[in-house]
Amino acid sequence: MRSKFLIGSLLASAMLVPAAFAQQPAQPAPKAQAQNQAEAPALTQKAGQWRASKVTGLNVYNQQNEKLGDIKEVLIDASGRVAGVVVGVGGFLGMGEHDIMLPMNKLKFVHEPVRTSSSDPAAKRPATTGSGTNARRTDENVLPDHAVLNATKDQLKAMPKFKYI
Repeated sequence: MRSKFLIGSLLASAMLVPAAFAQQPAQPAPKAQAQNQAEAPALTQKAGQWRASKVTGLNVYNQQNEKLGDIKEVLIDASGRVAGVVVGVGGFLGMGEHDIMLPMNKLKFVHEPVRTSSSDPAAKRPATTGSGTNARRTDENVLPDHAVLNATKDQLKAMPKFKYI
């Protein structure tokens, strides 16, 4: 019985050895090709360009500094252009909120924190739009702090709801 098991194990091992030798190591790139890749300049993000993942979540205010909602999604058309943004408006703590779509040119991006007109000293501190990894810097080359829309809460609530397909 032991001899049958030993012979079976040896045969199975012998079948695996050719498969291991059949694998070819990857061929290194020719020197000229590697040299051209090293000389090619790296493309970098330019001032005024923002990653969609970082614009998502920005708060949207009106001109009276009332928070209207926040950007939920950035929609891109088939040609790669931004078709618009989905903004969640209305509601409280996510209850009663509905999504609307706005063209990107309706939003004005602001790099300064929102200021309040309250006489409360604590309220005069700069507003934040996130925390942790989503915290926004006010450096114009990185991200805007928030967006401003020329509309009222009631106007946005009256807009048709946006539905995802």
